[in-house]
Parts: sequence; structure tokens; C-alpha cells
Amino acid sequence: MQGRRTGSSRLRELIVVFGTLGLIGFGGPAAHIALMRREVVERRRWLNDAQLVDLVGITNLIPGPNSTEMAMHVGRLRAGRVGLVVAGLAFILPAAAIVLVLAWTYVSYGETPTGAALLYGIKPVIISIVAAAVVAFARTALSGPLRIAVALAVGLLWIIGVNEPLLLVAGAITVATARLGTRHPWAAAAVLVPAGAAVASVNLLTLAGVFLKAGALLYGSGYVLLAFLRGDLVERLGWLTDAQLLDAVAIGQVTPGPLFTTATFVGYLLAGIPGAVVATVAIFLPAFLFVALIGPFAERLRNRPATAALLDGVNAAAIGLMAAVSIELGASALVDPLTAGVAIASGVAIVWGRAPSVLLVGVGAVVGLAAAALGIGP
Repeated sequence: MQGRRTGSSRLRELIVVFGTLGLIGFGGPAAHIALMRREVVERRRWLNDAQLVDLVGITNLIPGPNSTEMAMHVGRLRAGRVGLVVAGLAFILPAAAIVLVLAWTYVSYGETPTGAALLYGIKPVIISIVAAAVVAFARTALSGPLRIAVALAVGLLWIIGVNEPLLLVAGAITVATARLGTRHPWAAAAVLVPAGAAVASVNLLTLAGVFLKAGALLYGSGYVLLAFLRGDLVERLGWLTDAQLLDAVAIGQVTPGPLFTTATFVGYLLAGIPGAVVATVAIFLPAFLFVALIGPFAERLRNRPATAALLDGVNAAAIGLMAAVSIELGASALVDPLTAGVAIASGVAIVWGRAPSVLLVGVGAVVGLAAAALGIGP
């Protein structure tokens, strides 16, 4: 009985901690992890700093949303596999619910002058946030000429239409082969990633496939999700426009929790509540599976040369994808001197002022409304 009460108490604690973080966790993975540290290291002493740093390293070995996977790892350590599921859901569901409400609002009012004005000011800010993320991750991930070359090649190949997962696999194989030689059969893995065939209309099975692929293959940052979604939903399937994709990212930025809840918005936009549920479940399901399978022995993988080499290659490819997609999306967002000015000012505030993303998005929204009121906006 005592064990059951302890288990239930720990699950309730996980719901409180990660449910709260899901409601207040603005600012992306770095901010989420900082908030988690305050709760699980400083306040509750579930872990120490060394253990938390180890978890950060482990999450970088597997695809998916890093801060969400961090929540799952903490839940597993605190209350086993049930704790993994509870912590993950507690962190995801508040953000997904908020995004669902905003998706309904967007569908109802997004094309009105007020909605257009808000997004007119927000989109340039999003471009600056993505660009700043590219620069920050490039400084860490592109530490040698080979990885720089991989990133540049991947960016160029993506622009001409090469499949995103194939590019990530190729990046991993290239760096691993260069570092470890040809004794590992890296090349065989590349042929396992299918390009996929175009379909004529929205259906839930195809929608699930798109987001399962993203959740299972995405490394680096939530912003790489842009490249996956643009390749599948804009170019291959024709279900979204570039403008709608930027709108989805804008919604993801003004809400707390993981950026992957962009899937909730896109799913609702394409197929209502069933689409929102399918897309959300599909994109987060791989993370639950990866953490459950890898968590118990991932610590031993982190220092293995082969794993480190593959991860370096994937990260380099992810940087190339992020840079390429930010350039293409920037062309659709920076439409006049005002939007260009907002993007530049946002970039300065991010780099030198360290302004929070949510604050910048709010300022962008105000600029958009003011521009519309003055007759110089959309």
C-alpha cells in the first residue's frame, strides 16, 4: 500500500510540475530546460545538475522535440515508464489545447483585416528567430570544414527538391564515413528512406504519415520542422501555402510548450478536430517510443565514437535545412520596407538584447495592427 501511495504521489507531482511548465514554458527548448532545472534540481531535488546535463546529452542522440523528451526522461527516472507517459502528456497537452483554440480562431478570423494585420507583423519576427537559431546552432554544430560542407550541400540540395530525410541520412553517413572509415555499412541505410508519392486530397492516414515521419526523423531543433512540413505539405501534397505554413509557426511561437504543437494547428487547418488529434499524436508518438526504448541504456551510447559521428553529421545536415528554409520563407514574409525593418530590428534584439521570443512576437503583432490602422499594412 505504501508503495502504491508513493507511486500515485509521484505521478501527481509529475502532472503538477510538467503541466505547469506546459502552460508557462515560453521561449523554446533552452527556456524549457532552464525552467525544468529550477523545478527538478533546485526546488524538488529530484536530480542534480550532473544528472540533468547527462539527460540533455541523451536527448541530442535521438530525433524529436528535445525539451519534451527531457520531460519524459525525468518522468521515467521519477516514476518508471508510467511516469514517462504522464510527464510527456502533462507537458504537451496544455500547449496543444491552446494551439487548438487559436487554430479555431484562425480558421474563423484569420482572413479578416485584424488577423491579417497581426500576422503581417509577426511573420518577419519569426524569420529573425529562425535565422538567429540557425546562427546559434551553426556555431556549435559546424566546427570543421567537413560539417560546413555538408550543411551547404544539404541546403542547396533541399532547395532543388531533394527529400529531407534522405538528406539527413546522407549527412550522417558522410561524416561518419569520413571519421570512422568504411568499416561500417552506413551507405545501406540511405536507401531505406522513401521519397513518397503525391496524393490528391487531404486524408487522415496520409496526414498521420507526414507527421510520423517528422517526429521520427527530425533532429536539431523544432525549426527544422519547417523544412519537413514545407517539403510534404506545401510542395509534394499541395495542402498548404507558404503563407499558411508561416502562420502555423507564428501560432507556435506565441504559445507555450513545444513548437511541435504546430502540428495541432496544421492538422486542424486541414481536417478539423480529427486532423488536429491525428497530427498531434503522430508527431509526438515517436518521442515516447524512443525515450522508452533508449532511455535505460542511452548513457552508454553517448560516448561511443560511431554514435557521436552520426550525430555530428545529422546536426550539420539539419543546419543546412534550417538555413535553406529560412531563406525561402523569408522571401514570402519580407514584402516591403516595414517588414524588412521589423525583421532587422528583431534580429538585433535577439542577438544583442537577448529579448524573449514571445516579447518580440507581441511587438510584431502590435506593429502589424498599427500599420493596418495607419493604412500602410496589409
